[in-house]
Amino acid sequence: MKKKLLLSPANFLLLTLAGCINAFGVTMFLAPVNLYDSGISGTSMLLWQLTPEAFTLSLFLLILNLPIFLYGLKKQGMEFTVYSVYAVVIYSLAAFFINAFFPTDPSLGSHFAGTDLLLCAVFGGIISGIGSGLTIRFGGAIDGIEVLAVIFAKPIGITVGTFVMLYNVILYIAGGILLHSWSLPLYSIITYAVGLKTIDFIVEGLDKAKAATIITEKPEDIGKALSDTFGSGITLVPAQGYYSAEHKTMIYFVVNRFQIAKMRTIVHDQDPQAFISITEVADVFGSGTK
Repeated sequence: MKKKLLLSPANFLLLTLAGCINAFGVTMFLAPVNLYDSGISGTSMLLWQLTPEAFTLSLFLLILNLPIFLYGLKKQGMEFTVYSVYAVVIYSLAAFFINAFFPTDPSLGSHFAGTDLLLCAVFGGIISGIGSGLTIRFGGAIDGIEVLAVIFAKPIGITVGTFVMLYNVILYIAGGILLHSWSLPLYSIITYAVGLKTIDFIVEGLDKAKAATIITEKPEDIGKALSDTFGSGITLVPAQGYYSAEHKTMIYFVVNRFQIAKMRTIVHDQDPQAFISITEVADVFGSGTK
């Protein structure tokens, strides 16, 4: 039986917004001063700068991204592919109309930041990062580089993150050679870094969850104290020490960063010998958390 395709109209609406935001950041801050984004978007911008006027940014965004998403259909799934293709098309169309109605003069630079490369790099990274982050949050991707990384990173023996980083390093080096300027690729790296942080903020939020793993001999006392204080779900898992062979209990508990100090105090008030480790959680789903 074929799996039913579940597509949300609300997601399409938000992806439309995301594509327009991404296009605004690229066309109004980066492109006017010859800076460029990362990944396939950055490659499209570089090719746009190097080719005749008839070859637009929108054209390169489509002809480079769409085949990648379609090629990755089997691995990424139909829903992700549909959302991603839609986001890329909106990004491309928005970039086309912004360039048509608000043409830029290279001598004047950005309509908002002039020729200040640092301002253009920072705000271009923030705005395009918001667009990319919203796209990821609502089920797709606006750049095909992640799909390429998922497909090719493992066969060549590197991680997805390393693949993306190497691709961008090659892109920026090529940009410096072809544009005869190393300042532009260096400022583009600032755009890349700011964009990554913005994407993390949009996808994961400011208040990132933390997972506390507590090893204790007093699980009932600690569990009740944590539940009474925070009102969140708590999971108890039987555990055994390797060297001592003593039977203990592992408590798994999710808090936010502002609750860690209070949680630690509560735990050690109940069991001064309790072992606590804290790890960062990308996202939390379910009814057992607040």
